[in-house]
Amino acid sequence: MTAAHPVLRQIAGRLVTDVFLLAGLSFLVFVGVELLPGDPVTSRLGPTATPERIAAIRTELGLDRPVLVRYGDWLGGVSHGDLGRSSVGQPVSTLLSSRIGNSALLAGLAIACLVPLSLGLGVLAAWRRGRTTDRVISSGSLLLVSLPEFVVAGFLVLVLAVTLRLLPAVSLIPAGSSPLSRPEVLVLPVLSLLLVGLAYATRIIRAAAASTLRAPYVEFLRLSGRTEGEVIRTAVVPSVLPIAVQVWLMTGVSMVGGAVLVEKVFGYPGVGELLVTSVQTGDLPVVQALVLILGAATLAVLVLADLAVIALTPRLRTGGVG
Repeated sequence: MTAAHPVLRQIAGRLVTDVFLLAGLSFLVFVGVELLPGDPVTSRLGPTATPERIAAIRTELGLDRPVLVRYGDWLGGVSHGDLGRSSVGQPVSTLLSSRIGNSALLAGLAIACLVPLSLGLGVLAAWRRGRTTDRVISSGSLLLVSLPEFVVAGFLVLVLAVTLRLLPAVSLIPAGSSPLSRPEVLVLPVLSLLLVGLAYATRIIRAAAASTLRAPYVEFLRLSGRTEGEVIRTAVVPSVLPIAVQVWLMTGVSMVGGAVLVEKVFGYPGVGELLVTSVQTGDLPVVQALVLILGAATLAVLVLADLAVIALTPRLRTGGVG
């Protein structure tokens, strides 16, 4: 029987570790939300609720049991695909079903724009290194990468929504409708996520492309009569792809954190907006499920980044790990 690829063995080990990390993360969140001030049942029923009514709801939701018992029950339910019920009595999976799709659409559009733009701008800046084009791209990237997404979102709202009145300042969508039914509401949230991620990815790709353009074998290609377009297409782009793919995937992970703030700023009905609202109301089952899903997605992307690097690097594909 052929031995498994050494890098794949490392990844298999990481997957096992990731399962324990997710369990630890979910426990910390469970305990952390328990320590938050306020009572979700009282918030749900209002100040006029009687103690008997509050006690009845707490019993109905199982909140009168010890924390460890509830955590064990929740973990057992998750292993069977049951994410539990929110403090308002709805199945958590129902609350998340449409929100996950909305957030995936937002992130998917941002990443679809990020890949060609960052590769094109990064290679262009490296090719025009030290010239005006490079200085403009590098300065713009440095400015944007130093700004958090909510600052970029506020600036875009001020310019494109308030001053120029080209786009809506909020991304409200009628209940039961898809964001695609009003594509104009997607523009500002996608731009807010894209610009910061684009700046970071462009800087990394520019550095990798500039290093390749100085390599002896690239100079040999030029001396052998290849045009600059051929050199970039056949030597520079293939050499920066392993780094670029990692950067794109890591940027996608960082967009998850940025999306929480961006969705809240624009009122976009995604998981980020739901997470902030659930933390504010102490809706533990929803917070717990969202943290588990976002954590699992983050770890999956990190593993995917490793696999992509292996697939795009001949030395790693053939087992030359060292």
